[in-house]
Amino acid sequence: MFGWFQRDPLPRLQAEYEALLLRARDLQRGGDIKGYAYLTAEAEELAQRIDAMRRDRAATKPAATR
Repeated sequence: MFGWFQRDPLPRLQAEYEALLLRARDLQRGGDIKGYAYLTAEAEELAQRIDAMRRDRAATKPAATR
């Protein structure tokens, strides 16, 4: 009923994804390859969640009428 009051989670998730990649890059440059691999894996999981949300949103979006 009040779905239009809810914020879109995609921008927040996208920002979190980008922050994870930046942290992973910094770890890699510092020589912590295991930490880099761990954060990269987390970022990939988050990217899959983002893609799934976008696909679901596209599937539920009504087709344009002419």
